[in-house]
Amino acid sequence: MSTTLILGGARSGKSAYAEKLADRMRELSGLDVTYIATAQVYDDEFAARIQHHKDRRPPHWALAEEPHYLARTLQANAAAQRCLIVDCLTLWLAQWICKDCNPPAESSWQAERAALLELLPSLPGQIILVSNEVGMGIVPLGEINRRFQDEQGRLNQAVAAVSDEVLFVAAGLPLKLK
Repeated sequence: MSTTLILGGARSGKSAYAEKLADRMRELSGLDVTYIATAQVYDDEFAARIQHHKDRRPPHWALAEEPHYLARTLQANAAAQRCLIVDCLTLWLAQWICKDCNPPAESSWQAERAALLELLPSLPGQIILVSNEVGMGIVPLGEINRRFQDEQGRLNQAVAAVSDEVLFVAAGLPLKLK
């Protein structure tokens, strides 16, 4: 098992890099690829962004869509001969802390975060996690925006701690952090 965390800003090329990495693993090791999408469509502009990602993926990759129960979805899809891409942790977090995103009442952000962090080190196969680095700008105005930035930073640090490799992507170029 190997876990790679790929961080970067918006439109930095982090998702495209994750997809190239998964495709390379498939070519070298014959791993099947499953793309785990955490996004939900809320408006036409965001639907276009999602479609851009879909158009870029090879048709032979499997797809699992899960906006809330990421650990459960990872556990159900992980296998020794499979590479899972999670795109992305940022949207997964946003949907848990956004009151308008209808997070399920039977769980909580804290419980789902803990489940993910506990599960990651034990998963078989290759795991690639994509996440935004949101801590390089100013402290945002508004309580929900500050909470999001704080939670995203804490999540990235915790996932990086349990990952085997951590990369930062800027302008489509990876920089190895761990």
